This record gives sequence, C-alpha cells and structure tokens, in this order.
Amino acid sequence: MHKYRVLIVDDSELMRHFLQQVLSSHPQLDVVGTAEDPYQAREQVKLLNPDVLTLDIEMPKMNGISFLRNLMRLRPMPVVMISTLTEKGAPETLTALELGALDYIAKPATTDVSKLTDYAAEVCQKVLNAAKSKEAMLRLIANDKQAAAIPTKKVAHPHLFKPGYIIAIGASTGGTEAIKRVVCDLPANMPPIVITQHIPAMFATSFAKRLDSMCEMTVYEAQDQQKIESGCIYLAPGDKHMSVEKKAGHYYCRLHNTEPVNRHKPSVEVLFNSIAELETTKAIGVMLTGMGADGAQALLNMKLAGQTTMAQDEKTSVVWGMPGAAYKVGATDDLLPLQQIAPALIRLLAIAVTK
Repeated sequence: MHKYRVLIVDDSELMRHFLQQVLSSHPQLDVVGTAEDPYQAREQVKLLNPDVLTLDIEMPKMNGISFLRNLMRLRPMPVVMISTLTEKGAPETLTALELGALDYIAKPATTDVSKLTDYAAEVCQKVLNAAKSKEAMLRLIANDKQAAAIPTKKVAHPHLFKPGYIIAIGASTGGTEAIKRVVCDLPANMPPIVITQHIPAMFATSFAKRLDSMCEMTVYEAQDQQKIESGCIYLAPGDKHMSVEKKAGHYYCRLHNTEPVNRHKPSVEVLFNSIAELETTKAIGVMLTGMGADGAQALLNMKLAGQTTMAQDEKTSVVWGMPGAAYKVGATDDLLPLQQIAPALIRLLAIAVTK
C-alpha cells in the first residue's frame, strides 16, 4: 500500500504531538517530520520531500500566510490549514485558499485523542484527499500559468436575460475559489443564484463579503424568508441548510436548523432537492469541485424535473468527488471546464447579446 508523506508545521509542541499521533494512525499516511516555524519547515520540505503539509496560520518568525505564499511560488504542494477557526481569522483562511491551500480544519478544543474519534477521522481524510490531489493541483497551476500568458478579449455581456430563472450551485473542497471564478465572470443583471458551499459558520459572512467585493452581482449571506431577486447571489450560512420556496409568484430563501444531511450542514442535497420540487423547468443546477457525493442524487432529481444540469469536469476540479458522483448517476447534461461554466450560463439564459 502506498503511503503519503506528511510534514506537520505548528508552533505548539502539544499540537504537533497530537497531529502526529492522529495522522500516523492512518495506514496510508506517514508523518516524516514536524516543524515549529516556517524557517524549519522550509528546510524540512527540501530534506524530506513531503507529499502534503499541514500548516498553522499563527506562528513565530513568519506567519503561515507568508510561508504559504512563498511555498506556492517556489515549490507548490498540497497544504491543509489546521488552525483556530474564528470569525476574526476567517479572512486569513480564505486568503490561504486563494493562495493555493486545498482545505482547512479547526484545531480541536482538546488534544485527548480518545475523545476525538470523529475529529481524527476527518483530519486524516482531509490530509489524505489533499495528498491524492497533488497531481491535479500541479496540473491546475500549470494550466493557470498557460492561460495567464494568453491575452483574453473582454466579452460583451448580454442586455437581457430570460425571466423567471434561478441558478443553484453546490460545492465543497476547492469550492470557494471555483465559485469565485464562476460568479466573477457573470454580469450584474444575471438571474438570481443560490449557493451551498460546505463552510464553517464563522466563514460564511467573510466569504459572502469577499465575493460581493469582487463580482458585479450583489452577494448576501442568506437570511430566512429573504426574497430572491435578479442580480443577487445568496450564500447558505455555515450552520443551517438552505432551501428555496415559491410564494405568490416569487422565490424566497428558507433556512433550516435541522440535522446534517450526508454528514453536511449546509447540504447541497437540501438545496438542489428544493429546486427540483419547484415545479418549473426554469432552473439550472451546477455542481462544482468537492469531496464526497453530497447533492448528486438531488441534481439527478433536478434533471428528472426537466431542469438543466451541469458539473465541473475532472481536469479542472481540485477534488472530483461531488461532480464525479453526479456524473456517475447520470445527473449531468454537461461536463464543463471551470472557465467555461459562466459563459455556458450566459449562453443558456441570454435573450439579446450586445453587438
């Protein structure tokens, strides 16, 4: 059995010992070293050639963000951020994802391994998935560099879009960057978009604000009973399911504090199923990169309801779990590279194009 080489970077000796215990317990993970600051980590990377790195943000001498920026420029590799996830620290973690970190997880409240069975399993799974994504990650970086070298023409946006449509997007691992890529290529007057991204509760507000500052559409962290309007994007909060309901000819966001679905809250399954039940063909479902299979069956339900469905292709996905699962159950009308999803949405919904 192939073992993936792991380097742990954290300034806390207790945390390094805990992570070493947890990760070493997995048959496919081999902790080859630890480092207490980025300067040690830099030497360990050269010496040990790890497949994957776990990285804290708050560290002495150089913070994790600065180290990650240098690492991705000089020697890109899969990185999982393991840090104290707070609302204050959310922008830093989102920055880490923008710089190329593949995933993140909160530090536990205790380091007693016997009390953290579920947490230990989640850490191992995220680190393993990141390690397995190394080839895909390096390919995506190479593709991005090639694309950046080719001058692009600004495409004129349509004047008008078909009325009454709604777009639903689901994503998980790698999804914050994939969502940003899609929505930042859309014009201000697009039909409304509802999004479920697997994200911690304290991150949703920061992510919504960041998207709002970057794209032409207006982005909200969804509120219960909020009216859904054209030109707007509604992001599910990190601790509630989101669905869409229709009342008196208008769509509204509904939030539900119920049990996790497919181990997720918010769940893509809940959002997509609510769209499938709207009794309209004027809906489009989009599945982006993510680990697992959340939302695959519900995307199929959308297709069976006569709605349009698409998913990100394997070549441009950080993790082709959720889109791959949707494809395997026959839920997708189209598999598209990430950069082609926004143009596809515009083509499907445009009435008149600017000349």
